Order: sequence, then structure tokens, then C-alpha cells
Amino acid sequence: MKARLTQWGVHLPAPRLWQARIPSALKAMRTERDSMGEMPVPDSALYGASTQRAVLNFPISGHAMPDAFIRGLGLVKSACAAANAELGRLDPEKNRLIQQVAREIIAGGLREQFPVDVFQTGSGTSTNTN
Repeated sequence: MKARLTQWGVHLPAPRLWQARIPSALKAMRTERDSMGEMPVPDSALYGASTQRAVLNFPISGHAMPDAFIRGLGLVKSACAAANAELGRLDPEKNRLIQQVAREIIAGGLREQFPVDVFQTGSGTSTNTN
């Protein structure tokens, strides 16, 4: 693996280029909106404007969140949906859909839908809201 020298003299692995970070004329895009405004997002992405904004604003290392962490998020989302459905605070159909996607994430699927760099800003909202 190639390394590069930073301005501080620290050697870091050369960053991988994420497809979502490099919009091209050949990639179909759609416009998503969030509290900060409009953002072009690849048509193939299941995420929205805030995640795409984080991908573009924080291309720090080129390293993805660890697979175990993403699977853990799937477990948390599944448990939260089940608890809220049991309390009558989540529509049964929404619970079913959340459980379906959570199982896919727990099994290692949809990994490409979590493109935000491991060194992301703040509390990891962009990864959590995927």
C-alpha cells in the first residue's frame, strides 16, 4: 500500500477514491434536499443530501467505517424499531421495512451505502442517519 507524506510529516495510506466523491458527467444524479438546502446525489445512492454533503466535505482518509460498526448500527436500528413498534409508536409496516433493511445490513449488505470517511465530523450523524 502506498503512503504519502502530510504537511505534519505523518505517513498515511494513500486514500481510496469513493465513487460518490467523484461526480462525473456519466453518473446519473438526482437532487435531494435537507435543512441546508439542495444537494446532487448519485441516483444509485440510497442515502440523501446530508450524507452526500459529508462525503464531499470530509474526504479525510479514504477509509470507510469498519464493517463491524456498520453491522452494529443495523442491530441498534432493528432493536429500536422493534421496541417502538411494541410500544405502538411505530407503524407496523415501517417496522417491517426497517427490520428487512436492518437484517440486510447486519448480514453485510448495502456496505456501499455508507460512504462517509471514518474520520468524520462530530457525532457521526451522517453515518447514523443512513
